[in-house]
Amino acid sequence: MGLPPRSRVETKMHCVKLLGQHLMARDFDRQVAEFQVRVAVLNGYTTLGIPVTKVVG
Repeated sequence: MGLPPRSRVETKMHCVKLLGQHLMARDFDRQVAEFQVRVAVLNGYTTLGIPVTKVVG
């Protein structure tokens, strides 16, 4: 049973907030870069949680 797309987005945004509620950078371009780093970290954790299925036999 999968989650609706909105629920998945809300769950991911909750994870982003767990990495820090506020952006540390003050410059907009640096804020964008900081957010991209956070997303990359989350994507890395997500990939670690995806099971790898292998055929046996």
